[in-house]
Amino acid sequence: MQTRKPLLPDAARRTAAWCVVLLLVMGVAAVAIWLCVTLKTAVTPVLLALLGTALLGPVHRWLVARGVNRSLAAGLTCVLLVAVVGGAGYIVVTALIDTGGQIVRSLKDVGQWVVDHFGFARDINVDNLAANAQKLVEKFGAGAAGGLLTGISLVGSLIATSVLALLLTFFFLRDADRAAALAHSLAPRDTGELVEAMGRRAFEAVEGFMRGTTFIALIDATCIAVGLLILRVPGAVGLGALVFVGAYIPYLGAFLSGAVAVLVALADRGVVIAIWVLGVVLAVQVLEGHVLQPVIQSRTVQMHPAMIMIALTAGASVAGLLGLLLAVPVCAAAFGVVGELRKGYASAPGAAPPPGAPPPPGASGPPGG
Repeated sequence: MQTRKPLLPDAARRTAAWCVVLLLVMGVAAVAIWLCVTLKTAVTPVLLALLGTALLGPVHRWLVARGVNRSLAAGLTCVLLVAVVGGAGYIVVTALIDTGGQIVRSLKDVGQWVVDHFGFARDINVDNLAANAQKLVEKFGAGAAGGLLTGISLVGSLIATSVLALLLTFFFLRDADRAAALAHSLAPRDTGELVEAMGRRAFEAVEGFMRGTTFIALIDATCIAVGLLILRVPGAVGLGALVFVGAYIPYLGAFLSGAVAVLVALADRGVVIAIWVLGVVLAVQVLEGHVLQPVIQSRTVQMHPAMIMIALTAGASVAGLLGLLLAVPVCAAAFGVVGELRKGYASAPGAAPPPGAPPPPGASGPPGG
């Protein structure tokens, strides 16, 4: 009996199957993003609590290893989190308030210098440009804040979100040992080990990103602030604080904060000092890119710069400022989950061994040997 010939060649059927898989994955991702945006009032504190847990998880484990009760260790860790975040926020806000006016005046001087030396239209008013820019920033800030939490005032929203995130951080730290049992209970059939491994790998990626980024941000801000102080650039402390905050947005934050530092130096100290500031910023970026990033984050967050830029763009389009802050850790966690899935598939019974792998024990040699 003659077999019926397939309507499509094998390559076309494989391509169609992969297209169906991609459509399903994209559909699930789109629904998940839609749910997160719709439920952002509840999702935002959870994500912030996960970041805080990832940052201070080693402190909690250290306290538990020293015999401290898990609840007490979680409480002490949350107190440390409040002290660190509150102290850093106070330093950053105070520095920006003290030197913000001076930085804005320097940027206005740069705009006037560009207008005077490059022959732009004489009817351009730098003060009007500054006022329009301030209105644009206020509008963007209001839109970002309204996108985070709606229905109540901004101050009340921030306080409520912070308190809820702090409480969730306490519970996440205290009950972290139960996460494995929860994963096994929720996983279907015999996939408990794989689900646990994916969860651990995703959290390790976020933990590595938070610790590494904080350490790198501190080094970058210190080096640039010291360089600006040596060069006597106005607002050096505020610019250093801006560098620290911008470091949590990879590449884009460093570029913007460095550009502001160079423009301030150009306006107040002239072209020569601005070139020196540019050299300091570039030297710090080279140190970060070739020493700090490979040493600190090579084992936890392995992402190509192009993927990071795509993630930042997607995060900003979905959730604004919050999306910029969360895009890279979420993407790193997703890469960790995909890596565990590939590892689990490769180790599954009946899976083809990778090229160049040795034959399994007891395998027979080639025929005729």
